Amino acid sequence: MVSTYLDYSRITRDLRSSLNRVAQQPQIAREAQYYRENIDRVKTVDAFLDDYRLYSYAMKAHGLEDMTYAKAFMRKVLESDLKDDNSFANRLTDERYRNFAQAFNFSSATAVAQTSAQQDALIGLYNDRINDLDTVMRQEMAYFGAAMDLVTDVDQFLGNEKLRSFAFTVFGLNPKTFSYTEVRNALTSDPATLTANQTAAKTRLTEASKQLTDLGARDTALAQIVSLTAQLAAAPDADKPAIQTKIDEQNAIVTDLDARLPPRDQAPALKAQLSLEVNTLARQISGLDIYIQLASTFNFNADGSVPAGEKAISDEKKALLNEAYVFVRPGVTPSGAARLTGAGALLNKEYYEQKIGSITKVSDLVADSRLLNYIITAFGLPSATTMPSTVENILTSDINDPESYVNKYGGEYNAAYKKMLAAFNFQTDGTLPAGKTAQDADQMKTTSDGYMVRYNDKSDAEDEALVKRFKLLIGTMKSVDELLANNDMKKFMLRAFGLENEDLSSRTLKRILTSDLNDPRSYANTLRDERYVKLVKAFNFNPDGTLGAPKLAQSEADIMNTAKAYVIAKSRFGTDEEKKVAKVKAQEEAKYYTAEIEKIETLDAFLANRRLVDFVLVGSGIDPGTVKTEYLKDMFTSNLDDPKSFINTDPNGLKYRGIVASFNFDTDGKIVRGEAGQIQTRRGLITTVDLYLNQSLEESEGADNGGVRLALYFKRKAPEINTAYDILAETALFQVIKTAYSMPEGLQNAKIEAQAAYIERVVNIKDLQDPAKLEKLLQRFTALYDVENNTDVSPGLAILSGSGGGGVSAETLLSLSQLRAGGR
Repeated sequence: MVSTYLDYSRITRDLRSSLNRVAQQPQIAREAQYYRENIDRVKTVDAFLDDYRLYSYAMKAHGLEDMTYAKAFMRKVLESDLKDDNSFANRLTDERYRNFAQAFNFSSATAVAQTSAQQDALIGLYNDRINDLDTVMRQEMAYFGAAMDLVTDVDQFLGNEKLRSFAFTVFGLNPKTFSYTEVRNALTSDPATLTANQTAAKTRLTEASKQLTDLGARDTALAQIVSLTAQLAAAPDADKPAIQTKIDEQNAIVTDLDARLPPRDQAPALKAQLSLEVNTLARQISGLDIYIQLASTFNFNADGSVPAGEKAISDEKKALLNEAYVFVRPGVTPSGAARLTGAGALLNKEYYEQKIGSITKVSDLVADSRLLNYIITAFGLPSATTMPSTVENILTSDINDPESYVNKYGGEYNAAYKKMLAAFNFQTDGTLPAGKTAQDADQMKTTSDGYMVRYNDKSDAEDEALVKRFKLLIGTMKSVDELLANNDMKKFMLRAFGLENEDLSSRTLKRILTSDLNDPRSYANTLRDERYVKLVKAFNFNPDGTLGAPKLAQSEADIMNTAKAYVIAKSRFGTDEEKKVAKVKAQEEAKYYTAEIEKIETLDAFLANRRLVDFVLVGSGIDPGTVKTEYLKDMFTSNLDDPKSFINTDPNGLKYRGIVASFNFDTDGKIVRGEAGQIQTRRGLITTVDLYLNQSLEESEGADNGGVRLALYFKRKAPEINTAYDILAETALFQVIKTAYSMPEGLQNAKIEAQAAYIERVVNIKDLQDPAKLEKLLQRFTALYDVENNTDVSPGLAILSGSGGGGVSAETLLSLSQLRAGGR
């Protein structure tokens, strides 16, 4: 028999030729042809599982041939959501199942308003925006507090958009229309001066209004005189004295007003002037209210500087400003009600707990709206229908009197009525017993705990209902007009992108949503606001407003898989701390990739972004420094199905087939849409066919020499090995290491930890990623294999075919499985 080493070398010297020989075998060629011709006809998991030739082909390709019988189990694998770490396939220790699920895709590429990924992203964006309100608000308050301590003059404050926006939010100033000069003058003025100016303005407003009223009265009187004079001429003699009396009265009014007003010929111009002045003064007085508050809050000298040894705003006023910001900043709920965040709830809690101790009568409690709303919320009563009188009736009830309010009323809320009554100590006359407070410590805790649990129930319920309606309706949308005709849908998407306050009409939104982002002159692009670009990308509308199909350089699944491969590649080796740091950095880079790859429209655009290209190469185990852009372009523009194409003739082409297949570029470098209902992406198909050939090659060569099969298998799996435990988890991999390094027999039955320590001592796992070092290890294995297995029946063949007694014991494998499962 030819030595294992020579057989292995013969096969791997030109692996492509070896695979081609296998591919040309009639049986294998027929199965591959059947698979390629029929896999796209399958539309459901059940149909796939029912076609034994397709199903068994894929199972063998992914090394799961011995599980072909377990259709129910494999259905759960195929239906797993790989984005969910807790999905069935992701929870399995054996990575082969996840890889199998990853090779298939049961989603549709038909025209839809949104793909599931787009919908999830939009809903996630909305939820994140709501959930982050409190965090963002706290960050803004923290920034304001720290940055204001560094402000030394008024222009520094007004020139800082974040500081200015914070203050404007509290004081109700419009950041788009404010007058820099007016605000600056206000901040550098004495509040007393501003108050005096406001008083003077009010006085002048009164005067101008009086003069305007008088001018109107004179005009009215003159008009009356003209009318009465006409009546006098036509009236009977008997009526004329009365009419003349009225004329005299109006003349008297005119005479009096003439004495106090400018000449009549100046009246029209004066009225116009006074009307303008009155309107201006009214706005000025209203604005001065804000300016007085600004001047009273901030601390600037007349020249704009901050007084020596002082701050631009005191800590006390900063705290007041922060509290006001908490209640103004979050905006509104879907129904338009004010939205309360956790920070606002804590402020209400603090207010309640400070005030309740001073309350001695129920009437005082219900008279304070903030306290009243607090206890209504705390006990889960409906805020819209629970009146102050209702709370007063509850708190003055006698629980022992069957006719009392809490024992007769409340309906579904009766239990809450009784809990509220039990949380207070008021008597039936609304007063407190001698020596008692409104609440003791336990009662106060009960109330506050209830409030902190329920304060955002209404907002959460509204948000949840809005999301539910959106998910329900988006699938029914057939055009952009249908989307925009639904106010709930429109509000939802605008809030998700922070556009709810932009006053966008449906006509404008339609122009945005039907924009072609590839055209720099399209409407959305001309707005020069990234929010509008993101809005367009969240939907799939054609220029005419009809539904379009998603068009991406990579499918959602391939983007996810590429990102995951990169994170694993960057964080697989080193100390625990080094891996942790590397993983965080890799995840940040993955976020960049995930965001940017969706913007790619052509192969040239992808290749021009070397950061994206290197990301893909690293995830595929290829050193980016060894790959030139032109070489990659030749790979991507190759026909994967043409045996004479560059990718199928280049010595390193095998490494790039999976990469090229994971993108949706055609040979011209343009993105092509996938066909509707494909069960496999192009990458999944290529991966499955290539894996089947590798499995067949290993099986064929291993029929005569199990050592060759072991070596070929180890060579193929080496890029996936991250730890010694990965080797111990697979008997075939362990057999190679055990043979190559003559592992003592006694150690083979030792504890898992001892076996792993031995492997780590003799093998540098990272070296398995180096082709030269891997080849050296396999040369060592093939040489020693012949020495140790000088028999006709190869133990290696037995191991890979599932029979034989060599390798790790069942007990050891069970321990390893439990150890790995616990570490996921």
